[in-house]
Amino acid sequence: MDNEQTPQPEIPAKVVGAQEEKKEGEAKEQEKEVPAATPKEPRRGRGRIVSVQGPVVDVRFDSYDEIPALFDMIEVYNFNKRRVVLQTAEHLGGTLVRTVALMETLDLQLNAPCYNTFRPIAVPVGDANFGRIMDAIGNPIDRKGPIDAPLTPIRSVTKILGFDLKQKDAAKPEILETGIKYFDLLFPLVKGSKTGIIGGAGCGKTVVILELINNIVKGHGGACVFAGIGERIREGNELYHELSDSGLLNNVMLSFGQMDQPPGARAEVVNTGIVLAEYLQAKNKDVLLFMDNLYRFVQGGQEISTLLGRVPAETGYQPTLASEVSAVQERICSVPGRGSVTAMQAVYVPADDMTDPAVVAIFSYLDGSVVLSRDLVQRGMYPAIDPLQSSCGNLDPGVVGKRHFNLSQDVIQHFNKYNGLKRIVAVIGVEELNKEDRLIYGRAQRLLNFMTQPFSVSEVFTGKKGEYVVIPDTLDGVEAILNGNYDKTKPADFYMIGKAPRLP
Repeated sequence: MDNEQTPQPEIPAKVVGAQEEKKEGEAKEQEKEVPAATPKEPRRGRGRIVSVQGPVVDVRFDSYDEIPALFDMIEVYNFNKRRVVLQTAEHLGGTLVRTVALMETLDLQLNAPCYNTFRPIAVPVGDANFGRIMDAIGNPIDRKGPIDAPLTPIRSVTKILGFDLKQKDAAKPEILETGIKYFDLLFPLVKGSKTGIIGGAGCGKTVVILELINNIVKGHGGACVFAGIGERIREGNELYHELSDSGLLNNVMLSFGQMDQPPGARAEVVNTGIVLAEYLQAKNKDVLLFMDNLYRFVQGGQEISTLLGRVPAETGYQPTLASEVSAVQERICSVPGRGSVTAMQAVYVPADDMTDPAVVAIFSYLDGSVVLSRDLVQRGMYPAIDPLQSSCGNLDPGVVGKRHFNLSQDVIQHFNKYNGLKRIVAVIGVEELNKEDRLIYGRAQRLLNFMTQPFSVSEVFTGKKGEYVVIPDTLDGVEAILNGNYDKTKPADFYMIGKAPRLP
C-alpha cells in the first residue's frame, strides 16, 4: 500500500476554464504594465576615438562584434554636444578602424565615445525634397525645417527599377528635345545619356542649366536634380534664388557639398544627388541630373586618399581614380519602359589640359561634350557654345535620322570654313572673296546668328520673350539658310530669334 499513489480528485471542467481565464487576465494585465509604444532599440556598437588628424578619425571599438563595415556611419558628439558623422574607410587590424568625417572635426576629444549605427549613410528621399536643399548626409541647409521623407541609403543599388543584366534587346535611343537650337541640332540629348559642359566663370553655364531645367519641366513634365559638388557658397545661393525667382524651385531637388566642407562631404554628395534621381526615375519620370562640378568630386577623393596615406599615382591622383569615377557613372542608367536619367556634368579642365588623368577618366564615360567660349560671350552670342570644339556621340544617322545628320554636318562644314575665312576678311574685306566663298561666309554668319536664342530665364535681362523651338522648326530654318533662301536677308535679322523668319 505504501507504493500505491493516492488518486488525485478530478477537477471539474468549469473550474479549469475559470483558472485559464484567470491566467489570461493576469497575462493581459502584465502586458498593460509594459508600454506598447516603446520601440526596440537599434543595435549600436560602442567605441572610442584614438586619434584625430584633420578629417581623418581613428576609432577603436570594444569588441569584434561592434566593428563597422566599410561605408557604415558612425556617430560621435564633440565637446559642444554637436553631432559629427563619420564614415568607415579602412580596417586597420584588430578593433581599430579609420574613418573619414563628413562634418567639421573641431572640438572632438580623445576617448570620446563613438557609436556604430551598423548602416550606411541614409538621407530623406521623397516628394518632400522638391524645392529643398540638403547636404551630403541629408541635413537641410535652407532653414526650412526637417525634410519629411523616408530615409534611403545613398550607396545602395536601387532594385526597384527592375534592371536586368541579361536583357539582350537594346532599347532604341529616344531624343530628349530641349527646345534649345544648338543642343537639338548639333548636340542632341538622348534619354539616359551623359553630356559634359565645359566652361569657365561668366560663360553662361548657369543660364544654360536654368533654361534646360525650365524646358524639361515645362515641355516634358519632367523633374530635375541638381548636385552641387564643391560649389562656392555664392554660386549655390545665386542658383537657389534664380530658381525661386523663375518659378522652377518646386520642380527641382538640390543637394550641395559646399567648398567649405570636408573632402568626404564633397565626394559623397554625388551619391546623394544620384539617389534622388533614382527615386524620380522609379516613378517613371524623365530626370535631368545636373552635376556641377564633377572634377571637384575627383579632387575630394584625391584629398581623402592622401589623408588615408595611400600611395598616389604617377600624376598625383588617387590610385582608385578609375574605380571611383566608374562607380558614379555606372549608376546613371536608364531602363526600357521606365523613367530615364539624363546627366549634364560640368567638368573643370585644369590648365586647359584635356590629357589630365581626371578629365580623361570622366570623359571616357560621356556621350558628348559642350564647350562654352569666352570669345562668343564677349560678342554677345548666347548660348556661347563653340560648335567646333564641342562634340557629340549621339549625332548619328541611326539616332537622329539621315536628314538631321546631313544638315548638322553641313552646318559644321560652314562653321569650319567661316573660321578660315574670318582672318582673310578682316584684312581684305568680304567683297574680295570669290563668289563661292562669299556665299559660304554669309550663310555661316546667318547660321551663327540663327543659333543664338532668347531664353525664358533671362527675359529680365534681355527684355525678349524666351523661345522654345521644336526640332522640326530648327531643321527647316537651317535647311532654308543652307539652300540660299535667305541670301538677301541681313545676318543681323537672325540674331536672338526663335524660328526662322518668314520669306518675303
